[in-house]
Amino acid sequence: MIKPAHFLPIKTSHSTEDYARLYIQELKGLGSKVNLSTAFHPQIDGQVERTIQTLKDMLRACVVDFKGNWGDHLPLIEFAYNNSYHSSIQMTPYEALYGRRCRSLIGWFEVGEERLIGPDLVHQAMEKVKAIQERFKMAQSR
Repeated sequence: MIKPAHFLPIKTSHSTEDYARLYIQELKGLGSKVNLSTAFHPQIDGQVERTIQTLKDMLRACVVDFKGNWGDHLPLIEFAYNNSYHSSIQMTPYEALYGRRCRSLIGWFEVGEERLIGPDLVHQAMEKVKAIQERFKMAQSR
């Protein structure tokens, strides 16, 4: 089974109604089925537990660069996670889901799209994704 990740910053004090609203607003719009899990819960399956640990490692690796605003950078972390090689499926989750490699932000400049988005924004995004991918590789090698 393919499980690409979608990371959302949430408060642990949310009620069931808040989670339901969040699900409808964020995940259902993406066509996703939600499986709620929490860290340190004995019934978590191994894959979810590994994903949570990987997310923690990625956030730890980038905490200095994020200057406390890690929630703002979750989309970049999610992008790096879903486009990183997973040995269990021997490809990236993106590739397993869509049958092709993702054309990453780093490759967009090749087709001249930075003029549509703005060269500064593209450059900043490229640098952040490169840094996240490098740190993710270092965290995986430990």
